[in-house]
Amino acid sequence: MSASSSEPRVGVWLIGARGSVATTVVAGCAAVTAGLYPPTGMVTETPLFAGCGLPPLSSLVFGGHDTVDCPLPKRAEALVAGGVLPHGLPAAVAAELEAADREIRPGGPVPGGTQDTAELVDGFAADLRDFLRRRGLTRAVVVNVASTEPAPTEPAPTGTTLPPSSLYAAAALKAGCPYVNFTPSTGLHHPALAPAARTGGLPYAGRDGKTGQTLLRSVLGPMFAQRALEVRAWSGTNLLGGGDGASLADPAAAAAKNAGKERVLADTLGTAPQGEVHIDDVPALGDWKTAWDHIAFDGFLGTRMILQTTWQGCDSALAAPLVLDLARLVSRAHEAGLSGPLDGLGFYFKDPLGEGPAALGEQYAELARFAVRLRTPRPERPEPHPERRAQQPGRRNPQPGRPSHGSREER
Repeated sequence: MSASSSEPRVGVWLIGARGSVATTVVAGCAAVTAGLYPPTGMVTETPLFAGCGLPPLSSLVFGGHDTVDCPLPKRAEALVAGGVLPHGLPAAVAAELEAADREIRPGGPVPGGTQDTAELVDGFAADLRDFLRRRGLTRAVVVNVASTEPAPTEPAPTGTTLPPSSLYAAAALKAGCPYVNFTPSTGLHHPALAPAARTGGLPYAGRDGKTGQTLLRSVLGPMFAQRALEVRAWSGTNLLGGGDGASLADPAAAAAKNAGKERVLADTLGTAPQGEVHIDDVPALGDWKTAWDHIAFDGFLGTRMILQTTWQGCDSALAAPLVLDLARLVSRAHEAGLSGPLDGLGFYFKDPLGEGPAALGEQYAELARFAVRLRTPRPERPEPHPERRAQQPGRRNPQPGRPSHGSREER
């Protein structure tokens, strides 16, 4: 997509760049920029963020890493066939899809690969630096939208072995790029990355984008608590297909995903109710998902009652506007000199960083305060070269978040 010659350009480097979410992000950004569709679902396009200096959508330049080689235009056509993208959109934004596809580099590790952890991180960081230099970008935000990794079965080691999501997070730090983890995978939360996260002077956000069932839970949980209604049990079932459904068929990956869903209830209700969340892979559903919740609660005089909800939605269409929001917000935070975990962005995540609230209304209030921070002028300071930002001391001494509970290589 085009930007004026005087408009600073911002990179969005997607991990899982040929997956459904990433493809929808690129196609959707191009469509909104061209005025073909309104920015529905983008909170950054509401009056809340007026005057915050966010990079315009027309300034965003896309690239990324992936281990698959399906070109973005072909992937977009598949999403049209699945009802995710509107008919005719891939043709209308073909130039933008092709431009982003040319910026996608091979990911890893791959089966049978011979590169060790350090070599992989160095290679990924070199790809990022090359992207910044060739495209004349002021900065680039790395966003993980890859398939969910299995949750660790034991505390993550502090040695040199890193899961794939953490390899990309380490590369972001090494290249001086802000980082967003839109998945429940380990990412930046590996203990081996904590020192670099504390001293890198970079903002980061996560974890696990809140798009559907958990979004609803973060509204209903506070409702029961505020009305002093006792929730006895809360059970849920998810039916989904596509790449995310296939990856979540692994019980360990499903456990990583469910941890955030269950944590929202514990945080908003003050206790963990009985019941579990089940995830079933139904390939025929493609990118569409159905989530049921069955809530058993007690009213006055112990009267037993039930609330049942059904959420049916398109995963990529729910996630893509949030990814665009986060890329713009984290880029602006970086420009404003903020560093460490951006706890004001908990509104977007199932398992947000820091000790912020879990209820959606309170998280929205925190997001509004974050908008004020972005609007407030800060003393000017020299802007470091992108390759040296990672070596700058941070303004504060943040912790990289809670221990890992478990990306969407192709959502």
